[in-house]
Amino acid sequence: MKKNQLPTHKWVERIILALLFVGIGGVIMIVFKPWGKQYITDPVNNYLWRLGISFFLLISALLVRRSKRFEKFWQLLFTMFILTTALSLDWVFGKFLYNSLNLSDAKPIGWMVEKLHEVVLIVCVIIVFNKLAGNSLGSIYIQKGNLKLGLLIGGIAFLVSVAGSIPTAELLFNGNNLTAARVLPWVPWILIIVLANGTLEELLFRGLFLRKLEPFFGKFLSNLLVAIVFTVLHKGSSYTSNEYIFLIILTPLALVMGWIMQKTDSVWGSILFHAGIDIPVFLGIFSNL
Repeated sequence: MKKNQLPTHKWVERIILALLFVGIGGVIMIVFKPWGKQYITDPVNNYLWRLGISFFLLISALLVRRSKRFEKFWQLLFTMFILTTALSLDWVFGKFLYNSLNLSDAKPIGWMVEKLHEVVLIVCVIIVFNKLAGNSLGSIYIQKGNLKLGLLIGGIAFLVSVAGSIPTAELLFNGNNLTAARVLPWVPWILIIVLANGTLEELLFRGLFLRKLEPFFGKFLSNLLVAIVFTVLHKGSSYTSNEYIFLIILTPLALVMGWIMQKTDSVWGSILFHAGIDIPVFLGIFSNL
C-alpha cells in the first residue's frame, strides 16, 4: 500500500457513511422541511414522523457513544438529532406564534416576525444542545476566526448581489414590476429577513455539520456532502420561476459558502454571503404580495 493511501476498509466506511449522511439528511428534509412544499401534510402523521425520527437519532447517538468501536460516530448522529429538534420546535412554535399574533405572509411584517422567531429559536436550540454534547461554540464556527477576510469576502458578495438583485429577481424569482422606487420601502424588512435567514441556515447546516464530517472526509468532501443536502432542501421551492436552473446555481453557491466558513474559520463571512444571495429571492416574493 502506498504512503498516505487509505486501506480498502476505510474507503468502504467512508462510502457507507456518506450514503447514510445524505440518505438520513434527505429523509429529515422530507419530513422536517421547514420551507417550501410540505410532503406530510396531515398534522398527526407529521408529529409522529418528527417524534419517531428524533427519538431514533437520539437513542442511536447514545448507544453508539457507549460503543468503543463506533463511538467516533456519536457526535454526527447527535448533531442530526439537534437538526431535527430545532426544525420541529420551529415548526410547532411558529404555527402557535402566527395564530396568536394573527400574522400573514401576505405582508412584509409577517415574513420579518417569522424569520426573527426562527433565528432566535433555532440558534438557541443549536447552542444549548451543542454545549450539552460537550462542544465549544467554535465547533459550530461561532468565533472570531479570520474576521477581516470573512467580512471582506462576505461584504463584497453582498454588495454584488445588491447591485444585481432586481434583474436576478425578475429572471429567477418571479419578480414583478420591480423598480428602485418600489423596492426602497422594503429595504429595512429585507435586510432584517436576509440576515436572520442567513444566520439560521448557515448554523443549521454548515455550522452544525462541517466539523463533524471533516475527520471522516476532509474539508472538501465534507463541504460537498453538506452542499448536496442543502441543495436538496430547496427542491420544491415555490418562489423560483425555474426550479432546476435555481438548483444548478445553488449547488456551487453552497460550496462557496462552506469554503468561506472553512477558510475563515468562522460563520460571519458565510452569513453575509448567504444574506446577499437571498435578497433577489425576497424581492421576488414581496413583488407578488
